[in-house]
Amino acid sequence: MEALAELERLQIRLLQRISNLESSLLSQHFSQNLSISTISNTTEDRLSGILRANGVNDFSFKRVPSDYYDCPLEARRDIVSAASIRHLCKSIVLVNTQAPSNITDCSDRNNSKYYVVVVQYAARFNAEAVKNFLYTLNDGKIAKKKFNMRLAPEETSAKLTGYEHNGVTCIGMRTDIPVILDEAITKLNPDFFWFGGGEIDLKLGIRTSEFIDFVKPFIVNCS
Repeated sequence: MEALAELERLQIRLLQRISNLESSLLSQHFSQNLSISTISNTTEDRLSGILRANGVNDFSFKRVPSDYYDCPLEARRDIVSAASIRHLCKSIVLVNTQAPSNITDCSDRNNSKYYVVVVQYAARFNAEAVKNFLYTLNDGKIAKKKFNMRLAPEETSAKLTGYEHNGVTCIGMRTDIPVILDEAITKLNPDFFWFGGGEIDLKLGIRTSEFIDFVKPFIVNCS
């Protein structure tokens, strides 16, 4: 009888430990989901506030699945309800690797160390066109060899924008980087394009005219 009583006590303790473990795991899962939800809402709320404060009213956010970037452009178009694959765009950070030693930041909009270019996924980006544009913008006073636009390293992009790869947007960046908008985007019909929304799985759709009025980008034929 004593052996049975001891076995019963062991079973009760074991069941209690299992119950405590389940409660702990459930609590952690809830906390993680709450944390993720809070971060997501904060990003969307922050960018929405910036847009509305600057006269942008026609915009929309869309949460996309984790395999979004494994999908073809046609599937991505359907996920965000874009008008066409040409309405799917991205923001990329460029660095002028040949800038003079005194050009280290973005204080000179016409001759910045860095630029953010918004370009269509379906288009081929032309860095040479940006180089020629900047040369002309500076009235030829800066030698062409002093412009060599290359994709900035991911860590540099994240440091300057505050956004990670595939989540980069030119809205609410940590640094006021001059923006270049590919001219092809201004010719889209309807004039509402999609690009990064500040998180990998968050996309932002915006009316082109309102984007231009707010961001005041250089409009360059660079694709």
